[in-house]
Amino acid sequence: MTKHMTKTYFAPGRVNLIGEHLDYNGGLVFPAALTMGITATFNKRDDNKIVLSSATHALRKEVDLSDALAYDAKNEWTNYPLGIVHQLKKEGHFVPGCEIHYSSTLPEGSALSSSAAIEVLTAYLLLSQSETNINLSWLSNFCKQVENEFIGVQCGIMDQFAVALGKANNAILLNCSTLDYQYVPIELNHYKLLILDTKKPRSLIHSKYNERKSESDEALRILQTTSDIQNLAEANMSALELITDEVIKRRARHVITESLRVKETVKSLRFNDLSTFGRLLNASHASLKNDYEVTGKELDVLAEEAQKLKGCLGARMTGGGFGGCAIALVHEDAINEFKHVLEYKYQAATGLKCAIYESEIGDGVGEKKNENH
Repeated sequence: MTKHMTKTYFAPGRVNLIGEHLDYNGGLVFPAALTMGITATFNKRDDNKIVLSSATHALRKEVDLSDALAYDAKNEWTNYPLGIVHQLKKEGHFVPGCEIHYSSTLPEGSALSSSAAIEVLTAYLLLSQSETNINLSWLSNFCKQVENEFIGVQCGIMDQFAVALGKANNAILLNCSTLDYQYVPIELNHYKLLILDTKKPRSLIHSKYNERKSESDEALRILQTTSDIQNLAEANMSALELITDEVIKRRARHVITESLRVKETVKSLRFNDLSTFGRLLNASHASLKNDYEVTGKELDVLAEEAQKLKGCLGARMTGGGFGGCAIALVHEDAINEFKHVLEYKYQAATGLKCAIYESEIGDGVGEKKNENH
């Protein structure tokens, strides 16, 4: 075989600062890309095969590009890149024979969006072989479509968008119904954003995620009988009186109040008012626990115990829920004690060991240039 040059690409994980479960309800969300993420090396082949391998998974997958591709549980993690290949071919993009090897610094199943990262990374690196100036907004929508249709998870656009368009030291205020967005600088002064990983695999996530989406759709259907709103996030609190089913009403209340919290958060960060940001994080967690019911014991213990500790301005679950991660805003002088006490309290309450990471806000997907050149 001809020896081809290795190219290296990176896509970050993402953390959503606030605005949870709003992306498929047409609301404003406020994610940021992380410096943790997935790296892929790309080597061209002289035949028509794609070979996928990973530093963290035993499964190695080889497919012929002329074969039809479909989701198969046996394909494990490779379903995500295979879904991208399937959709690229379907839309007439050139896909070269190649070997792609992935390595990740993202804890898996942690709700830091490793699925969106591998989708965006794979699509970007394959398109980069034949196309220049890839439209990243289009790319994020393309990857969302793969997740919805090939993987079968009815997610919104937020994860893929943040992974594709992230910018260091900025969060993205994204309108999920129009894809209008703006960067908001994140100045945390002497505070750090900590990621608190429950280390609980998210087993319910797909079924409950789709269930919450259908409950939200039902709330929207009811409200649309008397108003011309397009998305649930556009509704106001007084509209809740129209909903008689208590469960559907609570789901709608979360979406409406969380939308308000996103706007308040952006305002508080623009004024460098971190204590208000912290209070909004706490309120968001309470709403996700009581009204949207997507937290579970482990996330509740982590977020609620964190909220009580010295130096912590606020904490909440982030991501889809049912395990995964929470985030906490903690003063740098208090971090060591915070970690020590929270790890102890969490293990005492759940029997599990959590992991706590200090996160930085990084850039979106791109090629990693070889420093030697």
